[in-house]
Amino acid sequence: MKGDLDATFPGRVHLMNDGKNQNELSLEALQAGDRGEFARLVEAYSAQIYRLALKMLNNPQDAEDILQETFIKAFRHIKGFNGRSAISTWLYRIATNEALMHLRRKRPDQVSIDEPVETPEGEMEPVQIVDWCCLPEEELMSSEGRELLDKAADVLPESLKIVFLLRDIEGLSTQEVGDVLNLSETAVKTRLSRARMRLREELSGYYTERMEKQSNEKS
Repeated sequence: MKGDLDATFPGRVHLMNDGKNQNELSLEALQAGDRGEFARLVEAYSAQIYRLALKMLNNPQDAEDILQETFIKAFRHIKGFNGRSAISTWLYRIATNEALMHLRRKRPDQVSIDEPVETPEGEMEPVQIVDWCCLPEEELMSSEGRELLDKAADVLPESLKIVFLLRDIEGLSTQEVGDVLNLSETAVKTRLSRARMRLREELSGYYTERMEKQSNEKS
């Protein structure tokens, strides 16, 4: 089966194309085993799946492996997809599980998304946190800014990182993230809030320095 699907993947980065969406795909054809329709599914969602896997694993080859495993499993189990959620949500769930299993094999004692979400009593909020709304978009989206954000996200525990990646990087709704991770919307919101706070802490020093420098240049 894997050999059959390898032909669906024409290459590495250049295969990443967001061109189609779920509404243009026929679930009936997919569940009937139509390989042409499945190739269109791969074309439509490979970019998102690869990007998520790469940010979770920080290794291009591992991300490609997760990409292939995701679509191999999707091909095998598409008949069991009931259509109650978006097919992209279903694919994210497969990819997330595959990536987490990969991480657990490498770090069996460190990877878990089942951590408690409550904030411990007495936990103090950081005194100085940069408000990102005050930063110009080009500052946040610069190559340096994205690199720093990626590094800061790597510091997060997996239970927070995966919520941040799905919600803020991939743009899933709170409900969709909950569906992917089998979490309540309240748990998703709590983890996302904690993830954002941790990221602000990690990046606060850098952006404080940048804002002070820009202020001095204007004065």
